Amino acid sequence: MSCYVRLMRKEDIDQVTKIDREAFPAMWPPVNYQRELQNSLAHYIVACDEERTVEKPGVEVAPQRGFSRLKSRVRQWFSYGRFFGNEMPSSGRQYISGFAGFWIMADEAHIISLAVRETHRHQGVGELLLIATIDLATQLNTRIITLEVRASNTAALGLYGKYGFTQVGLRRGYYADNKEDAILMSAENITSAPFQANLQQLKQSHFRKWGIPLCEIAR
Repeated sequence: MSCYVRLMRKEDIDQVTKIDREAFPAMWPPVNYQRELQNSLAHYIVACDEERTVEKPGVEVAPQRGFSRLKSRVRQWFSYGRFFGNEMPSSGRQYISGFAGFWIMADEAHIISLAVRETHRHQGVGELLLIATIDLATQLNTRIITLEVRASNTAALGLYGKYGFTQVGLRRGYYADNKEDAILMSAENITSAPFQANLQQLKQSHFRKWGIPLCEIAR
């Protein structure tokens, strides 16, 4: 699988908005990502599928084949700052397979959203975005990460639990579409040696399963 994570840019807004509407159709009003990118408290990342590009917002081009695909992989593995880097590949038309965003308030990062295209689910992209979110929050000197998740979303609950999130509260009737409860989860002391050691093990396990290499965050 050819995938990597970088900071979200304004040219990603159309694709991110489409993914948002697909993943959270009942949430209203929709997020204004143009405004979010100008918000100093907000931080957004995107997962890019290097085997696909787009000609214009929302239009997909066929996956790369043969030598072109190989060149793309080599560039991905060896370019400086690949993970959270600021380099734009030569095509400048990256296909976004998922995104995540959080706000920082004091020493807490609160995850606002984490979503993956329906066609890219169950391929390790959501977990990759969670790993990247934790890494970026750590880089930004936060100590705690919090989030809300639907009580019925057992897959997400399992993933967050795997990465050290525990239930710390319940928001009754939180979701407007069906008045479903939200479980408030928190991962604390994310810079501590035990948390980071477990995170490194999970990163290695993710790579062995999905073959997506992770690099250190460029500073």
